Amino acid sequence: MAGAYPAVVADLQRSHAPDAPGWRGAPDSPGALARWAPGPAARLAEATGAVTLSPGLVAAVRDACAGVLGLEPLPLPASAPLETGDRAGPAVDFARQFSLDVSSVTADLRSSVGVAFGGETGELAAAVFVADFVPRARAALDALFGAPGVGWPPPPPAEVPSLWPTLNEFSRLVHNLSALDPVTAELVRLRGARQHRCRLCKSLRALPALRAGAGEELFDQVDRYEEGDLPERQRAALRFVDALVWTPGRIDRPVVAGVRRHFTPGQSVELVLDVTRNAMNKIAVALDVDQAHVPEGVEVYDTDPDGTVHYGLPAPVASTRC
Repeated sequence: MAGAYPAVVADLQRSHAPDAPGWRGAPDSPGALARWAPGPAARLAEATGAVTLSPGLVAAVRDACAGVLGLEPLPLPASAPLETGDRAGPAVDFARQFSLDVSSVTADLRSSVGVAFGGETGELAAAVFVADFVPRARAALDALFGAPGVGWPPPPPAEVPSLWPTLNEFSRLVHNLSALDPVTAELVRLRGARQHRCRLCKSLRALPALRAGAGEELFDQVDRYEEGDLPERQRAALRFVDALVWTPGRIDRPVVAGVRRHFTPGQSVELVLDVTRNAMNKIAVALDVDQAHVPEGVEVYDTDPDGTVHYGLPAPVASTRC
């Protein structure tokens, strides 16, 4: 499957009528990301070029994730040969399970990674996230916008002490995008949380969505969105979430067509980036540090423009179904 996806882009796009405004003459996928989300685009490029572990180990992890996803791997740092040392086995096994189904990372696998990497375990998890989700995001953007003859230019590799500053800044910048309405954004977040089985994320409710009128009656439909009475626009978004989580190498034509029909190009870019940012919860799930703050029920939270998260906020008094 690797390498085959862009070949069907033109066919995919011919089936997308009618589209929401703005699609005619829209740029290709790298151009769309740069146009509607230049800040997040720059941070993803930095993360793609970053090498925080040995180049051979990063290469092995990227190759492992690509094999599971059926997508082209991210560029291998400095054409490094795949590492075959003592740490390669646990890292590759971890990367494969992280990509396949992060909720099934076992305690034994987690322990073997901890023994092999010690204080660098968090850095490995961050490198695996980049190897896992940047190709997914690219595939999603390629499906929506296409990149005939262009592709994704490889950023120059850079040895940096940690991926975390770049990933945290990426998360902050995506949060500050505002093309998507807060209710749709919250449904998208919750769907990803349920698919990855992140205990903390499942327990949270975003204050902006509650202020916009969403409530538990609406959120309860996330698990059965095809059976409830959600608007088709939100169903289209949730189908797209599922595709990025489970089948990024073969996103169905109707799924892509639904996004293009109900969302503008800028909103679609933000949708892809929201799913990517939300998927950082896979790191917490993989390392078993995703415990909810509350023993039961839900917790209201909000995020400042500077990235500061406030938990345990009071819910709006009048919170009705959107």
